[in-house]
Amino acid sequence: MNTLVQKIRTELKTNADEKTKQSFQRFFKKPVKCYGVKTRIVGKIAKEYLQEVKKLNKKEIFSFCEKLYASDYCEEAFIVSYWIPNLVDQFEPIDMGIFENWIKKYINNWAKCDSFCNHSVWRFIEKYPECIKELKKWSKSDNCWLKRAAAVSLIIPAKKGKFLADILEITDNLLLDKEDMVQKGYGWLLKEASRCHQQEIFEYVVKNRKIMPRTALRYAVELIPKTLKSRAMERD
Repeated sequence: MNTLVQKIRTELKTNADEKTKQSFQRFFKKPVKCYGVKTRIVGKIAKEYLQEVKKLNKKEIFSFCEKLYASDYCEEAFIVSYWIPNLVDQFEPIDMGIFENWIKKYINNWAKCDSFCNHSVWRFIEKYPECIKELKKWSKSDNCWLKRAAAVSLIIPAKKGKFLADILEITDNLLLDKEDMVQKGYGWLLKEASRCHQQEIFEYVVKNRKIMPRTALRYAVELIPKTLKSRAMERD
């Protein structure tokens, strides 16, 4: 397993370039640890080693993923996010606790959070929808990234009009959160939900517009028609 980790890291280092690294850093307020490898190439490297990872048992898979996460490099975290959806048939509902621990221990920026949630956690929820109850617990956590994860893990089904009641319940729990990353996360979720449930999201925003942080409000109404948007943005 250690040899495989080293092979992956060698490939990442070989494909790194300073221009990509500097470009990536511009998306973050604070410096992040990255090699500087283009997303397309990271995906190619992850795919290259996927078959070897599939030969491992669940315990070995989780151990392998933790080794990559522990490095703190964004690209190694992205590889985990690529692998997990392709390995989900090996997991059980109880493994949601593993994901929660990873978020608490290793997720420290929005890119790692969104990559993991939009790919890995969502595919897990798709297979085990009963685990949405865990997202609701996350939304009440003291951990910023767990709270953002509670919202962004449902971005993809929100676009398809699914889980509206759960989405609104999670948003209720996050509504007054003071963390910028949490506000943007649930605002994004409401925006995507408005694709199929425009009236419901509009009514939700209007009901909460006086207490919803401006950042979340702007995200939430982004896809709503201008005539409704101006009403939703009114504070008085």
